[in-house]
Parts: sequence; C-alpha cells; structure tokens
Amino acid sequence: VQLQASGGGLVQAGGSLRLSCAVSGRTYSSTVTGWFRQAPGKEREFVATIRWSGGNTYYSDSAKGRFTISRNSAENTVILQMNNLRPEDTAVYYCAADDAIGLATIRFRSSYKYWGQGTLVTVSS
Repeated sequence: VQLQASGGGLVQAGGSLRLSCAVSGRTYSSTVTGWFRQAPGKEREFVATIRWSGGNTYYSDSAKGRFTISRNSAENTVILQMNNLRPEDTAVYYCAADDAIGLATIRFRSSYKYWGQGTLVTVSS
C-alpha cells in the first residue's frame, strides 16, 4: 500500500484546510485509513481515522467537532476537512493505513503499517 498526502499550507487561526491522502496498491474492504500529526518536539498523535467497510469514523478529542474525515471510494482518497483551525493544530500531518484494526487499538500509531510522507500545516495566530 502506498499513501500520498497533500493539501497542507499556511492558514490563519479560524480558517480551514483540506488534506487529501491518495491510497494505491493492494487494499481490502477491511482497510482503515487515518491521520496522525506531529508538532515540533512532540510525539506523533492520532487525529482521525475511517474504516472503509461501513465508514465508521473516530476522532481525537481535539479534532471532534472541527475536523471531518471521509473517503472518496471512486478516487481512492481519504479526506481530512479541518475547520476552525487553531495555532496548536500546527504540525506535520501524516496519513496511515492498515487492515482490520480492532477498536481497542485504532487510535494507536503502532497499529498502522503503512505511512505516507507528511504534509505541513501551519496555523498563524
């Protein structure tokens, strides 16, 4: 599985950005694709993820209510729509994928085998 993230950039606080993750290679209906982020000097943390089968979505507390993850099955892309951005959202955002991740570990970085390159999101105050 290959992942290609895009859509990062510079935005003012309160603004919006749309990140896209293009997924290619062997995938299954049980595939899970998510977004993580890593701010300077911090650990990589979970943001949101989506199950391809059923479309169930999961969010971090920080992302809930502001970010929306979705999948375009025709284009094999996973979108992260980020609204009402805050300076603390500044980070490199990574998309990640794997198959058949259980609910108990779906927010864990170690549950995802495949990773794309990051895309930088900078939110100015």
